Amino acid sequence: MSLREAIQYSLMILLYLFLQIFFMRNIVLFNYAFCFIYIAGVLLLPADIDRMYLLLIAFGIGFTVDVFSNTFGMHASASVLIAYLRPFLIHYQMKSRGAERAEVGIRAQGLGAFLAYILPLILLHHAMLFFMEMNHFGMILYTLIRIGASALFTTLLVILLELFSKR
Repeated sequence: MSLREAIQYSLMILLYLFLQIFFMRNIVLFNYAFCFIYIAGVLLLPADIDRMYLLLIAFGIGFTVDVFSNTFGMHASASVLIAYLRPFLIHYQMKSRGAERAEVGIRAQGLGAFLAYILPLILLHHAMLFFMEMNHFGMILYTLIRIGASALFTTLLVILLELFSKR
């Protein structure tokens, strides 16, 4: 990765963190759908990034959101989980497509493959986040609805941001 690309990705992550901290944490649709746009900073990093750097970046992103949201490590742990599973999913998709080099993005993958890449990771992130927040099993239906609605909301915004980005 060149210095120019590193600066581009750093600015992208800072933009997603800014959006999350100052705007998205206040937007809730129908008391169910929350948007966690900051995970796009983990999902849209290059596919060939070193795993240790990926985990450290994900922890830093999640920890930053935790500090501003007062959530005591919930976002950091969910972000590290998707950062850990991301290379396995990329490798699986590369193998199934027969591609030699994996690239992440709608333009490189196509909409269907991009959705197949981000949707499971977003669902896992949201499931871990909301199940940690759930305090008794009577809230299971409410939690499942929140996971589904938030995953759809976040996925839609990640796709929109990816479509309007210059990369």
